[in-house]
Amino acid sequence: MLTLLSSWLKAALLELQEYVRLQAATMRGAVTRPLYFHDIVEQFEQIGIGSLTVVLLTGFFTGAVLALQTGITLDQFGARPFVGRLVSASMIKELGPVLTGLMLAGRVGSGIAAELGSMMVTDQINALRALGTDPVRKLVVPRVLAGTLMAPVLTVIADTVGIIGGWLIAVFQLRVASSLYWTSVVEVLYLEDLWMGLIKPVCLGFVIVTIGCHVGLRTHGGTQGVGRATTNAVVASSVAVIAVDFFITRLLITLLF
Repeated sequence: MLTLLSSWLKAALLELQEYVRLQAATMRGAVTRPLYFHDIVEQFEQIGIGSLTVVLLTGFFTGAVLALQTGITLDQFGARPFVGRLVSASMIKELGPVLTGLMLAGRVGSGIAAELGSMMVTDQINALRALGTDPVRKLVVPRVLAGTLMAPVLTVIADTVGIIGGWLIAVFQLRVASSLYWTSVVEVLYLEDLWMGLIKPVCLGFVIVTIGCHVGLRTHGGTQGVGRATTNAVVASSVAVIAVDFFITRLLITLLF
């Protein structure tokens, strides 16, 4: 039992060490030349525009069901007109960043792990090194930049369509006046809430993409290894989104409120 525990701890520490080393190399590659601008733009398109549909659907239906459920609960207290406050506060501060992060973990994290994992098992990474190209600069830096910068943009879109979804339910299902809903939405928002809603997705996007890159570059074992890497990337990214969200929330509450 102790031997298994010791082996597990050694493996975990090794993975952590390699993850930190990869992030150090990524940070260095992001601020020094050469920068592969074509690859950066391509990753912005794949991560940002490619994830737009799933983010729109997730945000809209989340806001709609949130309005429906909270409207029924608020009816018990005669507070149905305040449904806009709950929808906007919940979407902007918590549900928008987290659900967008989970969608990116499932779509982007798995895709990065599968792509880089396939390149690892087919020796394409070694071929890049043989040609004098740094794989971190060529493959990791564009993905990290795109994921970190596009996550807050996608989160804002998810928040917006979520609030619109809540508005549709409030007006047509709960019979709340449209002007009352939007007034309620605006009144509850403070600058600190907006900062929290923007800082969180930056951190979550960075974590998701870096985990995908790390797992992909550590892939071995042929096609089965690629499958394992993809699964591990999704699981690790999803858990990291929930965990990082908690710690970032705790930190921001201390600093902003």
